[in-house]
Amino acid sequence: MLYRTLATLALFAASAAAAHPQIELKGVSGSLADNIELYLDRLPAKNNLGSRRFQTKVIEDVKLAGRAVGYYRMSIEPSLVGKENKQKLRLTITPGEAVRLKSVKVEITGEAATDPEFGKLVKQIGPKVNHRVHHGRYEEIKNQLNSLALRRGYFQAKFVKQELSVAPRLLQGFIHIQFDSGPRYHFGEVTFEGSQIREERLHSMLPFKPGEHYQSSQLGELNQSLAETNWFRSIDVTVDDPETVDQHLAVKVKVEPQIRNIVETGLGYSTDLGPRIKLNWNKPWLNDRGHSLSSKMALSAPEQTVEVGYKWPKKNVTEDFYKLNFGVKNKDLEDTRSQEYNTSLERHWLLEDAWYRTASIRWLYEDYVQGTDSGSANLIMPGISFSRSWDSGGSMPAEASRYLIGTEVSDPTWGSDNSFVRVRSRVGWIGSFSDDQRYLVRVDAGAVLMEAITELPPSLRFFAGGDNSIRGYSYESISPVDTEGNLLGARYLATAALEYQHRVSGNWWAAAFFDAGSAWNDKADIYRGVGLGVRWASPVGPIRIDIAWGLDVPSDQALQLHFSLGPEL
Repeated sequence: MLYRTLATLALFAASAAAAHPQIELKGVSGSLADNIELYLDRLPAKNNLGSRRFQTKVIEDVKLAGRAVGYYRMSIEPSLVGKENKQKLRLTITPGEAVRLKSVKVEITGEAATDPEFGKLVKQIGPKVNHRVHHGRYEEIKNQLNSLALRRGYFQAKFVKQELSVAPRLLQGFIHIQFDSGPRYHFGEVTFEGSQIREERLHSMLPFKPGEHYQSSQLGELNQSLAETNWFRSIDVTVDDPETVDQHLAVKVKVEPQIRNIVETGLGYSTDLGPRIKLNWNKPWLNDRGHSLSSKMALSAPEQTVEVGYKWPKKNVTEDFYKLNFGVKNKDLEDTRSQEYNTSLERHWLLEDAWYRTASIRWLYEDYVQGTDSGSANLIMPGISFSRSWDSGGSMPAEASRYLIGTEVSDPTWGSDNSFVRVRSRVGWIGSFSDDQRYLVRVDAGAVLMEAITELPPSLRFFAGGDNSIRGYSYESISPVDTEGNLLGARYLATAALEYQHRVSGNWWAAAFFDAGSAWNDKADIYRGVGLGVRWASPVGPIRIDIAWGLDVPSDQALQLHFSLGPEL
């Protein structure tokens, strides 16, 4: 029996390479053809096809490419085809039977022998008996073992044996890998340098404790948690060189404080509110306990809003905090004119299953005119909400989800003018059929449980229509009406959107959508809208332009142009 130990020959192709312009392959397909084309693509674009030396070189490359993916018994017949000025070298290839693995032995020794992540890796991507010999995948499992060892703190890891042997005549291959991880390193002492925040606040964000096993991912988590506080303008997390210490890696975090005041201004436009001016003034940190202040103002013709928020963290800074909010809003839109004054105290928690829970108590005072209805409301509303959001990253992520459900309760027992329960929910999903095809589903719902809607201020009633509701209808134009035809506002809301997007070029997408829903008191009249749109994945977020047709309004009011900037869910 003949055994040969081979060096790595594979240039493993993730996708088919472009064929050499002078060479034509016949008799091969799939990964074998891909790898052959990768080898041949390294040849010059122009060659003397009739040269015996060139043909010999080509045949040698083809055989190397075949062996790299398990074909050791290839026969190759070269021939020139085509007219003289457009000749090609045709290679008629008979691959023969592939060499398959007769035995596979991947041994993990050292402390990693009991680490389940190594067993999982070998099970997922490791070579199996009867698999076709593939040098690229053999190298991949070795690279993955090395990479996993570094990520999990086995800094003395090495290969005791790494062998891929082939017996071509028997069509058999043999793999023997012995990987000695050595000892696993641990986290040592953690120190912070340059911070203006108390160290106990910073230590509360550590995803590990000194003495625990090292994992590089936990250093990334620490960096992200520090960045999310917005306390620092720069963050540098480093560990000791493993070669200079005895299995305990000290962690050093060097930070630079964020500036005390951040001011942002901007101009915007949406078809819902028209031109808008924004001014944000934030103080990321007020003291060494990490308290912060945020304020924002948004001015448009129908709405003017000023909001101020004061936040102070609990022991677990990023996952547990209080926030005190105050806001003033003036609104003059359609048949609504109101002035709102809001004050709320919120407690935020991040739960173990990645849901955020927010408990709050809100005081609302509102003077209003809604059609022919006018009055004022003084309400104290305890509430609770749950939310969770995730996306795969980027301006227009390939996958994303968002869930929000909340409720507020009012009752004269604690000083409110009225008694009611208000429930609000919004869910949405983004998915992809391929790199060039996305879909979006969004559902919005709400309900107010009380006797008479006229006793509720407009800010707590429901209206539908607009960019992020039912397209094809103007902003908040859908609701029951009073005896004079003025919008009244509704006790119930339910809308849904279904959208398909196709990439046209680069960051530009075309969209088609269907929206439907209603805002109602006693009986729901469903309003539908259809349309086409353009999406641009801009650096500041997706910009959306839609032309929508309302199917349930008079034709002279049916066509609507919608423009918006910001998250899709």
